[in-house]
Amino acid sequence: MKSAPDLDDNRHLRPDGKNLAAYLYLLQARHKGAYSQIRRTVQLAAPFFEDFVLKPRSLCPDTIQLEWRHRHSDAHFGTSSLSDGTLRFMALATLLLQPVAMRPKVILIDEPELGLHPYAATLLAAMLREASVDSQIIVATQSPLLLDHFEPEEVLVTDRQEGATTIRRLCAESLGGWLEDYSLGELWEKNEFGGRPAPELARRSSSG
Repeated sequence: MKSAPDLDDNRHLRPDGKNLAAYLYLLQARHKGAYSQIRRTVQLAAPFFEDFVLKPRSLCPDTIQLEWRHRHSDAHFGTSSLSDGTLRFMALATLLLQPVAMRPKVILIDEPELGLHPYAATLLAAMLREASVDSQIIVATQSPLLLDHFEPEEVLVTDRQEGATTIRRLCAESLGGWLEDYSLGELWEKNEFGGRPAPELARRSSSG
């Protein structure tokens, strides 16, 4: 995301986000409503952020560099002045808030909460839920805070048992009255439904 992609590299947002600047440039020009929503959402997570500065590079007009403008200032800044969490949030907001017709039908995200402020994680959960109306979204997370924003039936717990990976769906009924006093994330931390690292026992081979 800190590189300078080709200006026309905008068919879709790449999995590593390296063409984020080019993709935002397209949205700003052709899909102003979606671009405005992305901008406002980033402002909620980063109050110092005013807007992206998106234009071809003067000495290499076929490429574009992601820049942004600080609120109450005309100065432009590059991605090096952003925290990794803020830059990650910008990419996630672009992925989840882009026009539905351009968004992938299936989206897989690994640990999207990394580097995010707790409030940004709350915004992320809202974006995930909104985008899930039109796209199948699968998120792998180790964040109890993010988990708190979902219902038990929306959560699949992964465990390692006897050398094999098992996956099971949570059920509110199976958690009994625990949910009356604890959040889903707190129950996970208390190891009430698994999904935590556990030592594997070595298999013994038998000889005749």
